[in-house]
Amino acid sequence: MREASDLRSFASADGRLAYRDTGGPGAPVVLLHAGFLDHTMWDECIPALAREFRVIAPDVRGHGRSANASRPFRQEDDLAELLRHLGVGPAVLVGVSMGAVIAVGAALEHPDLVRALVISGGGTGERELTEPWARQAGAAQFRALAAGDIEAWHRASDAWAHGPERPREAVRPEIYTRLREMRQRTIGKHTPGEPDHHVAVEDLAARADRIAVPVLALNGAQDTPELRAMAESIARSAPRGRTAVIDDAAHFPNLERPEEYTRILTDFLHALDQELPVGS
Repeated sequence: MREASDLRSFASADGRLAYRDTGGPGAPVVLLHAGFLDHTMWDECIPALAREFRVIAPDVRGHGRSANASRPFRQEDDLAELLRHLGVGPAVLVGVSMGAVIAVGAALEHPDLVRALVISGGGTGERELTEPWARQAGAAQFRALAAGDIEAWHRASDAWAHGPERPREAVRPEIYTRLREMRQRTIGKHTPGEPDHHVAVEDLAARADRIAVPVLALNGAQDTPELRAMAESIARSAPRGRTAVIDDAAHFPNLERPEEYTRILTDFLHALDQELPVGS
């Protein structure tokens, strides 16, 4: 894992949780990583954001340097505990894949801590994917893990990086290397057959119209359509929702196109200062 002088941890209700906290006195921006990855997926975006904003990038429980769970927990409650520990909020939550689900859940369960959402490649975790490519990719991951074949699991997981319409070669080799390193750190923290203590926040899609803060759905154009649609549906439900697409990127647009991703995100953050409250 890349070392960062601003990597810290705090004693949560169930073990220590790691997070990166950097930047200036500007508005807080929380970067939430995808499943099996960790905060280093944001390494290319953080320096530019930190010139203007306070950037907080946690390792979700059971990922990276954060403790595994010993009892039932909700990721959204862990995030709220971190923000309250830091005395931060409301913050802009920026999430990719699993991180998008956490962001949406936090907006519903802890709305006092959330100023706005930026979500990519998901946002509602209750529904199983039905598109053939996505079902096949997910099944290949599950089979490999069930067989204990970590190498096959890495290969199957790589499919999300290029998506259903592009060949593997469309993604730079160093991105696959980064993804493998992050996944390996996380899978290495766990043992076969250990209990899954994660408790999902329920009815995210059904309750999305209760999200009162601005939402930007920022998808990679080459991501699977169902995952793009999940993020866009949250944006359509929000009072000040909008969408943006990054061409030639799939499930991890912040890794494939970090400069463009950061530019669009920064423009959205600047626009928040110009937003009027609902009903004004």
